[in-house]
Amino acid sequence: MARGQHLSPHQKGIVKRYYEHKDTLAVQKLGEIVSELYLCADPKKANRLWQSVHKALVNADANRAFVDKLMKDRDVERLATYLGELF
Repeated sequence: MARGQHLSPHQKGIVKRYYEHKDTLAVQKLGEIVSELYLCADPKKANRLWQSVHKALVNADANRAFVDKLMKDRDVERLATYLGELF
């Protein structure tokens, strides 16, 4: 934030709640991406979606070894199974 700018108590509450639920938001985002990956026929779009998967998994604090293996294999079913375990 720029120097001299301060958040109001209401804004501080919004920011605090966002960071408290950041992992939940990442899991929801992953669920949406899995749905899109199942339906995706365009390889370029699939590539972008897998990049989003990587970012969302990192934000959800997923196991780094699992993330690396998943990104290497790009297995949608394994990702869906993992999300089922998170819920």
